[in-house]
Amino acid sequence: MDRSELDSATSDERLVARAQQGDAGAFEQLVRRHQDRLYNLCLRLSGSRTQAEDLAQAAMLQAFEALPRFEARSRFYTWLFRIAVNLAHSYRRRQRRAPASLDAMDGDGGPRPVAESWALDPLERIDRAEKAERLGRALAELDEEFRAAVVLKDIEELDYATIAEILEVPIGTVKSRIHRGRMFLRAALTACDDEEDARDRVGK
Repeated sequence: MDRSELDSATSDERLVARAQQGDAGAFEQLVRRHQDRLYNLCLRLSGSRTQAEDLAQAAMLQAFEALPRFEARSRFYTWLFRIAVNLAHSYRRRQRRAPASLDAMDGDGGPRPVAESWALDPLERIDRAEKAERLGRALAELDEEFRAAVVLKDIEELDYATIAEILEVPIGTVKSRIHRGRMFLRAALTACDDEEDARDRVGK
């Protein structure tokens, strides 16, 4: 853990202690500090901005309700991420059991690309947006256990030990899930590129 991470963890510990003593403002600070990363995690896990907002809010609410029982054996954000991952898994299991609904086809079925700097060339912005969309679709096809591991490692850039703590599995299992998830994504993205190349050749 580097100095900035150590300072952040120490600050979180203080805020958690104050929140456990009834300081609502301290919990609000925790929310502000982690809400963006939490939302981005939920977005990658769910594939929908609307669902990500709901999951992030549910995770924060569950964390608030469980805060008196939080014993700080793990860092606050790893505990919060664990809650979010479990909620996302539960949501997807319910979604698979539910009949298909036209309401679900609202055009919000995948993570939308982060807004790019307008200093970029327009064609470069389009290319990045298309790649982000393809990645979002490929992530949505991943089994949830592989998706969570890949997102936590390659997007959140967490270390293996932290991911193992969040997912509550051994480090070896984390590495295996990341490897298998990356292989699936690589194959899916390659297939997508091949399809686009074929369409381009037909169109010429």
